[in-house]
Amino acid sequence: MISEVRAASTVNATFVRPAKFYLSGFSNMPHVKYYYVFLCFVYIMTVLGNSLLLSVIYYVRALHTPKYMVVFYLALTDLCGSTALIPKLLDTFLFDRRYIVYEACLSYMFFVLFFLSVQSWTLTTMAYDRFIAICFPLRYHSIVTTPAIAALLLLSWVTLFSLVGFTVINIDNLSFCDSLVVNSFFCDHSPVYSLACNDSSINNIMAYVALILILCIPLILILVSYIGISIALGRIASGEERLKASKTCTSHLILVAVFFIPIIVTNIVSVVSHMHPNVRMINSSLTNTAPALLNPIIYSLKTEEILMSFKKLYKRNRISISAKKRLKC
Repeated sequence: MISEVRAASTVNATFVRPAKFYLSGFSNMPHVKYYYVFLCFVYIMTVLGNSLLLSVIYYVRALHTPKYMVVFYLALTDLCGSTALIPKLLDTFLFDRRYIVYEACLSYMFFVLFFLSVQSWTLTTMAYDRFIAICFPLRYHSIVTTPAIAALLLLSWVTLFSLVGFTVINIDNLSFCDSLVVNSFFCDHSPVYSLACNDSSINNIMAYVALILILCIPLILILVSYIGISIALGRIASGEERLKASKTCTSHLILVAVFFIPIIVTNIVSVVSHMHPNVRMINSSLTNTAPALLNPIIYSLKTEEILMSFKKLYKRNRISISAKKRLKC
């Protein structure tokens, strides 16, 4: 298998670039196809849930606010991130198409990592919105404006696009003259660059830079925001007002926990002890897919405005359908 891939490799000056990589996926895992079917179900529900949330925000004019603009982009990011990962994953392992062209592997890596990083910074933008709303309520509408939020989101997308793009492009400076088996379920950054037979120190540095910028800094900013929110809530005299203000943060805190805790736990466990490759891949695949499934459910159920808007939209559609039926009669 490897000899065939190596034979197909092309040599460009100094660098040995393979024609294809081979995604190993899970090794000797019984009934693994049931897990892929489960991921297929997760993807279908993710598409339905996020599409519904996007539709409600788009069609209900009352939700055309900076706060729900961020929610809209989070749902869009979840939808794009799941679409970048799961369909290709299912095609690779359900239909046993494990060879992936070199260029396609880098594209696969870029889009999965890009949308994962965008999700992290979108959650940070939501924390900023809640911080201003609770700590500076009288100035909220002058600070958190649609242009300001659009600028923040655009800045994060452009910055992360450049960061992830530079990280992925550096793979092109590596030579792959030995194993071409990627020990992951997709073209993940670390499993790919670790296969190189020349100096990959820049790629290792970029992996740490990406970890800091995509995971550590957003998490620190969110924690700082909630420390400020906690101090502001402590100054509110009325317990009822304090409870009402804290409820606006509940859904966001759950989203943050769902996204960050699995990533942190997986990274800590992999550093302090040996983790079986199958366990690591299950944790990683769920970390990449579960938040996108749960986010629209959590936000819809925990946010009264979303629930009310969904009910109004549903009633409006029913009335419209009934009116059309009467006209036909």
